[in-house]
Formats: sequence, C-alpha cells, structure tokens
Amino acid sequence: MEYSLFFPQFSNFAITVLAFVLCLSIIVFVHEFGHYFIGKLSGIHAEVFSIGFGPVIISAFDKRGTKWQIAAFPLGGYVKFLGDRNSASSPCPQTYQYDEQNFLRKTMHGAPLWARFLTVAAGPIFNFIFSGLIFLLIYMNQGITKLPLTVDKVFDSPYKQKFEKGDVVRSINGIIINNDLNDFSNLVAGAILNETFTYVVERKGRLFTLESVIQNPPRISQVLPKSSAISAGLEKGDLILSVNSKKIYNFSQIKQVVEKSQGDILKIEYWRKGSVYKTELKPVIVDVPTDTGGFKRMYRIGIVSDYFPFQPVTKKQSISWAFVSSIESLYLIMEGSVKGLYHILFGNISSCNLSGPISIAETSGQMVKQGSWNFLWFIAVLSTAIGMINLFPIPVLDGGHLMFFTVEALLGRKPNPKLINNFMTLGFVLLIGLMVFSIFNDFLCP
Repeated sequence: MEYSLFFPQFSNFAITVLAFVLCLSIIVFVHEFGHYFIGKLSGIHAEVFSIGFGPVIISAFDKRGTKWQIAAFPLGGYVKFLGDRNSASSPCPQTYQYDEQNFLRKTMHGAPLWARFLTVAAGPIFNFIFSGLIFLLIYMNQGITKLPLTVDKVFDSPYKQKFEKGDVVRSINGIIINNDLNDFSNLVAGAILNETFTYVVERKGRLFTLESVIQNPPRISQVLPKSSAISAGLEKGDLILSVNSKKIYNFSQIKQVVEKSQGDILKIEYWRKGSVYKTELKPVIVDVPTDTGGFKRMYRIGIVSDYFPFQPVTKKQSISWAFVSSIESLYLIMEGSVKGLYHILFGNISSCNLSGPISIAETSGQMVKQGSWNFLWFIAVLSTAIGMINLFPIPVLDGGHLMFFTVEALLGRKPNPKLINNFMTLGFVLLIGLMVFSIFNDFLCP
C-alpha cells in the first residue's frame, strides 16, 4: 500500500472535521451564551449549558449550580433552564405544581413575559453582535485603496513587469487619477475584450508612459470554496496561461470561455512560483444575481481576479467607517439569505443552493486552508445566517417561541399548552425534513 497517497487525504479530512467542529462550536457557544447571560440578568436560573448533544464528554458545575458540559455530537447546543423538561424548553409539569413564588420566578416558564422574551431573543442577537465584531476587525485590518494610486507590490509573473514598487499612477487612458476612482471604474466596466491600457506613472520624480498594460490580468486573487477551481488544485496567485490550448492574456477571456463551455471539461495551463502546471476542471452552472433582483444561470469555475495589475497601497479606515461597513455586511448577508430561500421555494433558482452540514464542513476546511482571515469571515457569515434562521417564526426555533410570547402579550394569557405542543411537533418535523433535504443536496448536487 502506498501510504504517501493515503496520509494527505487523511490530513485533508482531519482538517475539514476539526475546522467544522471549531467553527460550529464557536457559533453555538455565542448563541447559547446569549440565552444564558440575559437569562441570568433577568433572574432565570440555568441548570445546564451544553455544547453538543448526546453523551457527555466533560462537565463541571459553577458556583451558581449551572452544569457546563461538552457532549459527543457537536451539531448544536442548548441551555436548559430551571423548569424545562428538555433542551427544547418544554415545561416540566411537576416543577410548576409548586406555589412558592421565589422558586417559580427563577424558572423559564414562571418568569415574567419580558424576561422570557429577552432571554430567547438574546441568542440570535448575540450571533449578530459577534458577527459584527468580526467584520469590524476585518475591515479595520483590511483598509481600502489609498489615493493617489501607488504600487505597493508587483505580482510575480512569467512576463516582463512594467511596474515598479513605489510607482505613483498619475493617469490611466488619459483619465487623471488623484482623488477618485469612479471614472476609471466606469472605463474598466466598458472596456472591450483584449483591450489594453496606457498608464502614466511617476517614478522617482520622473514621468513614464507604460503602454499595452493588461488591466485585468488572468491572475487568481481568490478561489471560492466548493468550486471547480479549488477541486482542480488552483490557488490564489496562480496565473492562467491557456485554456484548451488557447493563449490567455486577460481575465475576461477566461470568463468568456467558461460561459460558452456548456459544462465541458476545460484543460488549464497555469503558472505558479516559476513553474508551469496543468489541470482539468468542469465548469458548474450556478445562479448568479442580476442588477434587477433576479437570477441568471451561468457557468462558473469559482475564481476571482485582481482589479489592478499590481497590489496598490492601502490605508486603514476609521472605526466609524469599519462599523458602518460591518452593519452593511450583516444586512446584505441576511437580505441575500432571505431572497435565496424565497427564490428556492418558488423554483426560481436551484434547490442546490441550500447547503447541508457536509457542504458546510467542506467549506470550513477549505476556508481554513486559505488563511485565518478567510476562516474568520466564514464564521461571521455562518453566525449571521444561523442567527437569522433562528428568528424564523417556526416552533422549536427561537422565532417560534417569540411568536408564542407575542400571542401571549396580545391575548393577556398563555396560549393553550396542547396547541403549543402540537405546533412544536410540527416545527420539529419541518426542521428534520429540511435537514434531510439539505443532506441529500450535499450528496446529489455538484
């Protein structure tokens, strides 16, 4: 047996599993800690705080009598409050036979409506706050392009470089670049295939004209998870030399070939750190959002290009800018998720856009390999999505409990327990069905 062939696969599997467990455990801890923390502030006692389900691996009691534990199956978690019969927060009838008010006030179902509402809502809210803090950290570290446009790094390339580190861009195709990139962005958007650009740069006090610059080089700046490109072994920094033996000069050519491929296998030749490699990949048809709010089905391989033929100097932004950008990211993720679910339900896009735990685990592993910042970004996106889904008015989920609390506030009394139990059963069946469907997607969808 060739062990050298086995261990890399085992290593990839181990990384995927560990990344998934770490990612999900962090998100679950934040969510459940929201319930626990606000419940404690509201006077509701937590009996158990669990990360995972099933047999308990390790546990310990704190000074308040709460049992903190890690269970064998890390696909979720729960906080069991005093008076709960189970992790779904169903009331235990025997508990509420007591008339002692101080005791009942410490239970979930004996607490005032406002305390119960805040405790349940805290889980998703903590997910949003956690995601926002990650986005804030990323945006503050990332920064934006500094003007005047200045070359910070010249990308490695098999071709002769026209730029040098420190070059200050004065104009592009006659457009003066000083304080605004909007005019240039419009020029790039309207550029035809194979069009080259003329740069005027200031280098050590002198002006130089750089002719025939490829504005959108076929260099990969990002490989998307669960894509044809990542399966084919392509990485950030690779420069595409040819597709199906056709010479490639800019990224637009790749996009054109992929969209016309009809899903046929493409033979890729690429350059990486001084060596030339070959691989094959099969474009996958995906639902691409349009400017009108709909979707268009197009073939993609999952790579993103660099905007400039060099890495520009960036500057760190103010915390206020980073904060606004973080809020905007939260909104866009939630908006995109809701729209995606809407279009799946009405058949406008493929149901393959609904990922299950296996796909999420695979993505976790791939994001870890692409660096800590990418992994953090993925955690923030997933935390936002989980927080939003938990707010859906489906019994068993937090949103279902909040819906019952709202009905209680309107009626002035608690809804019929039998009716609530029936809705809880329906919600549980719905969630199990959705989970099974998503797992089928993981196996059947490309």
